[in-house]
Amino acid sequence: METDLSSKRYTLFEDVQGLIIASMQAALGIHLLRAAGLVTGGTAGTALILSYAFDWNFSVVFFVMNIPFFAFAWMARGPVFCLKSLITVTFVSLMAEALKPLLHIDSVHPGAAAVLFGVSAGVGLLGLFRHSGSLGGVSIVALILQDKFGFRAGWTQLTHDLVLFAIALWLLPTDRVAWSLLGAVILNAVIAFNHRRDWYVVT
Repeated sequence: METDLSSKRYTLFEDVQGLIIASMQAALGIHLLRAAGLVTGGTAGTALILSYAFDWNFSVVFFVMNIPFFAFAWMARGPVFCLKSLITVTFVSLMAEALKPLLHIDSVHPGAAAVLFGVSAGVGLLGLFRHSGSLGGVSIVALILQDKFGFRAGWTQLTHDLVLFAIALWLLPTDRVAWSLLGAVILNAVIAFNHRRDWYVVT
């Protein structure tokens, strides 16, 4: 017997716990990237590159860069999506800072960091999408394109990431960019193969 998914809605508690857990997974993935000197795509990747190049605080840059996208999220998908995106970006920014003194990593192979980041952040993003949240920036655009035209969110992000990694080649060693690309491919593959609106309801 089929379940009528259209009648399901998340409670406030379900939304809050889902967004917190997903944000923690995303923050952990970013922490692993920083420990290995890697980057990723989207707004987080841009913020990482700027933090490496200018010794800026990643969390501050990440939050500030997302501000214009919050207005876009409001216009395109409404106040609930915008508010949840604002909350999750804030969560990830704070958690990424909190992890620095709490989880000090002296050494990690960049390949291991890339794979673990891709899986952790990919699952985290799936959780955010499921609860109508996002990490802002490109992920907002990716979700809108999927809703409007059916183009998978993961492929949109992967296209953007390829451009960003081309820029990263000017700033980082080639091997670090190659490992970073592996992490981005894994992350976006997780999203592309698992994020389908007909599998669950995002409310």
